[in-house]
Amino acid sequence: MANIIEISHLTKSFGGAAVVNDVSLAVREGEFVTLLGPSGCGKTTTLRLIAGFEYPDVGTVLVGGEDVTDLPPYRRPVNTVFQDYALFPHMTVAQNVGYGLRIAGVARVDIARRVGEALRMVDLLDKIQAMPAELSGGQRQRVALARAIIRQPKVLLLDEPLSALDVKLREAMQVELKHLHNRLGITFLLVTHDQKEALVMSDRVLVMDAGRIVQAGRPADLYDRPASPYVADFLGSSNLLEATVAAIESDRIVAAARSARIAALSNGVRFQLGERVLVAVRPEKALLVALEADLPGHFNRLEGTVIENLFHGHTLRTGVDIGLAAPFVVDSQLQQALSQTQAPAPGIRVAVGIDPANVTLFPGERGR
Repeated sequence: MANIIEISHLTKSFGGAAVVNDVSLAVREGEFVTLLGPSGCGKTTTLRLIAGFEYPDVGTVLVGGEDVTDLPPYRRPVNTVFQDYALFPHMTVAQNVGYGLRIAGVARVDIARRVGEALRMVDLLDKIQAMPAELSGGQRQRVALARAIIRQPKVLLLDEPLSALDVKLREAMQVELKHLHNRLGITFLLVTHDQKEALVMSDRVLVMDAGRIVQAGRPADLYDRPASPYVADFLGSSNLLEATVAAIESDRIVAAARSARIAALSNGVRFQLGERVLVAVRPEKALLVALEADLPGHFNRLEGTVIENLFHGHTLRTGVDIGLAAPFVVDSQLQQALSQTQAPAPGIRVAVGIDPANVTLFPGERGR
């Protein structure tokens, strides 16, 4: 499948500081791609450079094979949905959705037909004569989407479109956006700081930090095989332990973090004895068991004292003091917790089991 977006060596500075720093990426036709990162990482500026609301100091932007680097937004085959929706409060839903077509001089009868089609696509045909103030946040978001898709852009750019919604509505809209993408078949490029949003909706995620793309790939690949401690900690949560390589075996590397020894599969990665490493373990990849319980022979076994339990709905997050600077965190399904009837109380000694296949080692100490 051909690339619909190609940006090459984009750099953009404000006040002498590079907000986007030599970014290159390609997005294929029909992909749902997300730029993910914290505030200030450069993701929104990258989107604005593609949309035409900013112009790069260096680099090029191609959409559909056409160089649009110096073109204004209205001459680019993209449409943008903004965080604040930007609806006209004095216009009806129909007038808001059809506004761009009216400005472009499209015949009134064609506008009416296409407005109906767009609102049917987002399931808002019954609100066609409503005013924005009469709509819920989710409905206003769908009006903004209908207004963006009515002009049949090659690319739909989404700038934090769900951030103003409450948690339950945001989760529902994530599913709706994914379904809309499947129905339309056009390219979606989303900007968000919400890791769950990126994982749920995207075909591919590009993680940004300090103006650069630090890792790109399918959500599952990024989650299971983060390229750096920064990605491991930002995309989900991880126990990050500073350690030293204590032993190198045929297929395993053993790291020592104070008195704790944790083995990881080498997977072809080379380390040296005594080398400083960072050990990463996802909380849900660890197993919390009673101190006297048996674990599979190849598992790492860490013993410690329960510090606290945090109820997270369908999971229980338990902090265990294993003698390191910070508690080791374990997420358990409630029915898999230490007891079928109650969580392990603070002060109880427990064991934490970790399959070496679920341990990731990074060179160096904590950092990006």
